[in-house]
Amino acid sequence: MATTSQAQLRGHGGPVRALTIASDGKTALSGSFDTSAICWSLTENSAAQVLRFHESAVNAVAFLPDGRMVTGGEDAQIAIWAAGQVRPDTVLKGHKGPVAGLAVSPDGKTIASASWDHSIRLWPAGGGEPRVLEGHSQNVNSVAFAPDGNVLVSAGYDATLRMWPLSGGSAIVRTMPAPQNAVAVLPGGEIVSGGANGHVYLLSRSGELLADIEAAPAPIIALAVSDDGALIAAAGIKGSVAIVEARTRKVAHTLVGPGLPVWSVAFFPDNRTLLTGGADRMIRRWNAANGEALDSVVTAAAADPLASYQGDRGAEVFRACVACHTLSPDEGNRAGPTLSGIFGRKIATLPGYNFSPALKKLDIVWTPETVARLFEIGPMAYTPGTKMPEQKIGSADDRKALVNFLAKTTTKR
Repeated sequence: MATTSQAQLRGHGGPVRALTIASDGKTALSGSFDTSAICWSLTENSAAQVLRFHESAVNAVAFLPDGRMVTGGEDAQIAIWAAGQVRPDTVLKGHKGPVAGLAVSPDGKTIASASWDHSIRLWPAGGGEPRVLEGHSQNVNSVAFAPDGNVLVSAGYDATLRMWPLSGGSAIVRTMPAPQNAVAVLPGGEIVSGGANGHVYLLSRSGELLADIEAAPAPIIALAVSDDGALIAAAGIKGSVAIVEARTRKVAHTLVGPGLPVWSVAFFPDNRTLLTGGADRMIRRWNAANGEALDSVVTAAAADPLASYQGDRGAEVFRACVACHTLSPDEGNRAGPTLSGIFGRKIATLPGYNFSPALKKLDIVWTPETVARLFEIGPMAYTPGTKMPEQKIGSADDRKALVNFLAKTTTKR
């Protein structure tokens, strides 16, 4: 049975590329194509901290046992963050291509990273030089530790899964029917992988194929397994998530969102609740046991910031921007900078926001005319190098309504 999701967390300005949930189930961490990561309070349904450091998409996220957060980016960098800090404590450099996946060892002492430079790196969480694992001939898309921490499994675009014994020796290589985009390991040690052919595979710890499950009509791009090992969530590029029962090796439910790619999935510690992140910038909550969408998740702000502007056409146009931008200085920055005091300010000069280097070179002062022009021809054309999602406003009347709305709501008094 397919169901449609209505529950959502809003805050990112681009597709939600990565998700993870802390072991206590109270906090989640998401990474986005908008170059930011967001730490969410799942008890208050709000964004607790926005992490801005990476120069491009945040492809992977993880929690360390001590509460620190790890983000991996398309910029080939890995950042380690302490809660409440505006800059990372540590930046790990060494990869020569995008970091596509992260995993933390069961003892919390090692961070494994998968990269499109065809390598894997094992970083000591306490600092030090990494151990490099090489063997994949193409992009490495995902990594996962075995429950005992003695083996690392990697999935590659070269259509192989590799089981690396961390005590030394050669990796076991399993050639698969299609490129592999994601990998996870069940509590019993069985390996789960998701392929570009829409299939989910179960393998033994030694690489023996145990099951081949047709989960979706399109590539699987993310996997998650419940802590008890009962359920596997396989997210597809066409917007559905197959919930597979590990015991029966059958698809129990299909969760259907808005039809856009689902880039990330993560189970709560209760083994039933699932978060999904998609191309529509939303994070949704589901009951994976019965396939039903949950409606308990609200927007990142407790109240609708535009509720008092009902009937204002400019406010309705701005609603497409509210997930990324706030109007008042008290609300601060989100995925994009606050618009408080925008008119008369030179582009990329707001203190406290990490602007793209390309924007800092532009000679633009924000006025009603320049903001209107931005949305007439689109951010990519007007502000080359921007991290802002491409969007245009075709109607001149709507552009005028928007700038009039901004003039009365963002002017400092």
